[in-house]
Amino acid sequence: MCAHVVVAEDDEKQAELARRYLEREGHSVVVVGDGRAALDEVRRQPPELLVLDVMMPTVDGLDVCRILRRESDLPVLMLTARSTEDDLLLGLDLGADDYMTKPYSPRELVARVRTLLRRSQRNRPPDDPVLRVGALRVDPARHEVSSDGRQVDCTPGEFALLHAMAAQPGRVFTREQLLGHLHGFDRYITNRTVDVHVMNLRKKIEPNPRRPSRLITVYGVGYKLTDAGDGSDRAR
Repeated sequence: MCAHVVVAEDDEKQAELARRYLEREGHSVVVVGDGRAALDEVRRQPPELLVLDVMMPTVDGLDVCRILRRESDLPVLMLTARSTEDDLLLGLDLGADDYMTKPYSPRELVARVRTLLRRSQRNRPPDDPVLRVGALRVDPARHEVSSDGRQVDCTPGEFALLHAMAAQPGRVFTREQLLGHLHGFDRYITNRTVDVHVMNLRKKIEPNPRRPSRLITVYGVGYKLTDAGDGSDRAR
């Protein structure tokens, strides 16, 4: 079973050893050296599994695991030099699927990865359906958006809002409800965050961003995504 694996490890020798053994098993491997880079890489190109060291700069592995668990069910194998029961339980409580203490055998690492991948394949639900709202197409599995047949590049936060609204077209979402979909995607969230994302999305998906016909403001309430079929449902 070959898979795309991200190894987040700041010890270069350990990272290189893990990479070599996993590639020998047939996996494609991306190595990153800190927690922030791990989050960015997982969001940029979601892997089938993350090998995650606990002690890392910028953002430690425990925080990385905590953040990712709010976003996905990505299998996580944690590595740590800590070996107490409390440390192990904390990692598992935060959502790690397995835990290895250093020093470890690279052959055991490969075996643990193989087991986790096999388990995740058995438990994986069908891919999310592609969502279509008028000329807008949102593909959660591929993290892709198109408008009028044209590919649209969205930030993770923009995609999270668009996905939420496309799943329930015509529903009015308050700003507070939309903010709830941004946790884990936007590092700094303020009351203006939703408005900024909406403004940027309109530039990307509206035929005329100055007269939006798809992403509509419902004054005093929030926003909704509509099928712009006849263009009659417009913001004033």
